[in-house]
Amino acid sequence: MAVHPALRDHPSWEKLVDYVRELAFLDGGSDDAFTLASGRSSRWFFDTKPVMMHPECTHLLGELFNARIDDLGADFVGGLELGAVPLTAIVITASDADCLRRGFMVRKEPKGRGGRKTNNPPGIEGTSLAGGGKIVILEDVTTTGGSSIKAVQRIHDSTDCEVIAVISIVDREEGAVEAFASAGIHFESIMTRSDVAGQ
Repeated sequence: MAVHPALRDHPSWEKLVDYVRELAFLDGGSDDAFTLASGRSSRWFFDTKPVMMHPECTHLLGELFNARIDDLGADFVGGLELGAVPLTAIVITASDADCLRRGFMVRKEPKGRGGRKTNNPPGIEGTSLAGGGKIVILEDVTTTGGSSIKAVQRIHDSTDCEVIAVISIVDREEGAVEAFASAGIHFESIMTRSDVAGQ
């Protein structure tokens, strides 16, 4: 599964897809039009930063992410810098006022120190994960899932937390579903490249 059926039926879903198409999506017309951060070439390019910095989009993102995170019963949300940092703030801010869910970030390269106050291992910053709990990893755009799979492994190796899912704004449909399934990690996205591109 990429997009949970409940999200496609959500009244805010189509509006967010339209915003992503307008603010974040480029179709280069050929398979090698864009070079991605991974070094791979692709016809399609997504830059979700303008979406995460748009006032109405932040409300829509918070609403849709929290709908799924609430159902999954996560205690914490977070992910890799840079894309997951604003997304984590959006999700936390949009959660119910009585929600005890907290956020964190995983640095791509640890700075050599952990959380002096939180007792987090090096490279995991924000709320303390020392007591364990259920985590949803957030991503802005997912291509193959490799970065998030590494983040999941770091969390499992260095904390007592359990990652119960990875949720992305956009699944580019280039192997992430299969990679997460092979790694035994539940993966969802708010939308897919096909939803945005119409093909």
